[in-house]
Amino acid sequence: MVHQPPMGARDLLPLDVAQKYWIEERLRQVFRRWGYHWIITSTLERLDTLMAGGAIEPSTVIQVYDEDEVLGLRPELTASIARAAVTRMAGATYPLRLYYIANVFRRAGERIHGGQQEFYQAGVELLGAGGLMADAEILLLLSDCLQSLGLSRWRVILGEAGLMRSLLSAFPPALQDTVRHAIANLDRVTLETLPLSPELRERALLLFDLRGRPADVLQRVGSLELDAHQRQIVNTLKSLIELLEECSPVDLPVILDLSLIQTFDYYTGIVFEVVSETEGGQRVLGQGGRYDKLLGLYDPQGQTAPGIGFCLNIEELQQVLQPTGNLPDDTIPCDWLVVPVTPHDGAAAFAYAQKLRGSGELVRVEVELGLRDEPESLREYAQRRGIKRIARVRSAGDPEIETLS
Repeated sequence: MVHQPPMGARDLLPLDVAQKYWIEERLRQVFRRWGYHWIITSTLERLDTLMAGGAIEPSTVIQVYDEDEVLGLRPELTASIARAAVTRMAGATYPLRLYYIANVFRRAGERIHGGQQEFYQAGVELLGAGGLMADAEILLLLSDCLQSLGLSRWRVILGEAGLMRSLLSAFPPALQDTVRHAIANLDRVTLETLPLSPELRERALLLFDLRGRPADVLQRVGSLELDAHQRQIVNTLKSLIELLEECSPVDLPVILDLSLIQTFDYYTGIVFEVVSETEGGQRVLGQGGRYDKLLGLYDPQGQTAPGIGFCLNIEELQQVLQPTGNLPDDTIPCDWLVVPVTPHDGAAAFAYAQKLRGSGELVRVEVELGLRDEPESLREYAQRRGIKRIARVRSAGDPEIETLS
């Protein structure tokens, strides 16, 4: 059907673009203030690049078949940026602070509303910096982004992939993946019906319920028998929460949720989601986390470096911002309508329009193309388009200027 876009695609009309641009420009300003630099990576990647580290579910990649190899449209940006950083930017001084604003593509699944396959994201990657300060920078930067958009009802759900993976080691190896998937997908029924001893079932349900105020959750985790490594992770989490409370200019709403784990081996440290409470329910506005082994998968010598980042979902932000009145409710009108008085005055009209365009930082001017010539129809058109001034131009003499109320 030539009159419709393909399944999963959509058109962005001028108002959609204006609102998208409004969001992106505010995020871009925040990224720049924090010292991050814009990077643009290839839309197409080799499939093995996207698959490295188990970061992407193969079924979500929209594949493109070349003569020599299978390519994929990027379903996210972290893998592409990691590849570019360790190859094209090899030898650069760490840390690398990079940001992106780009479209990504994912094959529509059952859980994707409307079968959408193209999405827009904005995010950052902080490469070559591990530890408490880097984790805090990313979460504080995330908070700054949301504040710049005027969002109020949001919170960060914070987990720790390394700690949860370590705590799962107490379960029989054959059941660890099942327990992990059940916790990740909030599937309590599966945990209650697995062939586990009473002690392990109690442990599984405790891990499932490790969410709430950070102090309360950390206290509950501390009641477990932890080895030295696990206790170090818990202490680091505690220090991170305290640092965020001290540094954030506003109260950064953090919910500690140690059941927040991914179903694939991508993250090695903290993981997080930012969610917004709306009248229609909860929306996931973005997600991120620490990945300290990923860069080594792309490095020709296998040398790795720590990394952490997040992405924000532009469409979700746009939906949440709609009721706030912050977004533009119309496209920006032109400042001038330049009208040639007769068909012979066209060159003079284009010349005058160009003079106006050069008279300020951004003066928007459109030229009447002969579709209407009556003064009243010109006024009606200008008012409908929000244009405040009409210039009637002749080849000889000064333009006649009319200002509309």
